[in-house]
Amino acid sequence: MHLRQQNGVPQAEHDSTPAVGPMPDWEAVHMFLEVAQRGSFRSAAKRLGQSINSLRRRVAELERQLQVTLFTRHVDGVRTTPEGEQILAAAQDIEVAFFNLIRAKDRATPSIAGEVKIAVTEGLGAYWVAPRIVEFQRAYPKLLIDLSCATRSVDVLRLEADVSVQLTKPTAADLKVVRLGRLHLMPFAAPIYARTHGLPKTLDDIRSRHRVVWLVSDQGQGRELYDRHFPQMPQPGFVSIRTNTSSTHYWAIASGAGIGWLATYAYALGAKIIPVDVDPRIPFDIWLTYHADAGRIPRVRYTIDWLIDAFDPRRFPWFRDEFIHPDELLKAYQGDALFNPFGTVPINDPSWNELCAAARAGTAAP
Repeated sequence: MHLRQQNGVPQAEHDSTPAVGPMPDWEAVHMFLEVAQRGSFRSAAKRLGQSINSLRRRVAELERQLQVTLFTRHVDGVRTTPEGEQILAAAQDIEVAFFNLIRAKDRATPSIAGEVKIAVTEGLGAYWVAPRIVEFQRAYPKLLIDLSCATRSVDVLRLEADVSVQLTKPTAADLKVVRLGRLHLMPFAAPIYARTHGLPKTLDDIRSRHRVVWLVSDQGQGRELYDRHFPQMPQPGFVSIRTNTSSTHYWAIASGAGIGWLATYAYALGAKIIPVDVDPRIPFDIWLTYHADAGRIPRVRYTIDWLIDAFDPRRFPWFRDEFIHPDELLKAYQGDALFNPFGTVPINDPSWNELCAAARAGTAAP
């Protein structure tokens, strides 16, 4: 029996060599990682900014390339198969190596240029960081500042941001953490609300005779805080507006929808609201976090130093550990005039001061 020859090699040896298909690309692996870590195609698609159907097709294509089933589908999402768990572990190693490659490239080109991703809570981002970051960008005009304002904390280990400013303390071992200062939340009301309903004297007074506006977010106010201070109180009929963004929360309060808890620095910046001298006053520490390797990249290092300075409690008394009443904040502040992001009457306007005094006294507006 004679074996057929092909290029001088017996055909039997050709048949024993497995065919090598196309290798999966990093983008497909990254999509698989997102689905596996978030537990659903819907959540991963939202995070990646893609349609669910597109994401499903890419994962199905990856399964065909690898010749394994990566997920089983369930009513509450997806779960990785045993084979998928092995692929997931390898994919996570690839991701770490990829991020190390990016960081090494950035360290090798130490110029104050390029893109810096800053993640910050929505309220601090809109009302504090954004108005101040313009000066920083002017000093380094070759920097592109990607400012992401959201209610959830980001994962700086996975390069969702180079640096994050948040209200929850991170715990991952590879992260550097700096405590920037402290936010102090207290209740505020609009003058129109005070004229119509009066101002409460106690928390029980709020519970029995007033309406509140409530902010729901992954950081800061939420259901747990509500249940702590308003236990067993149904929200319908008591909460007039519930929202998930700080800007909507502020404007609902300023428009007279109810009493709401805001950071005291909003009053110092010119927010057209009246402090309500009722407990609770709620403190939240402000944390800055970044990957240790990212901190050695010059443009990220400069950004970190600028953020630390922008929240310096010695310069900005509303970020100090001790509570300072809003009426005293501007007396304690010794710096330059502050930008008013609320587009309202300045806090030192005489007519505004008279309006606040009348509202607090329960008399008619002047």
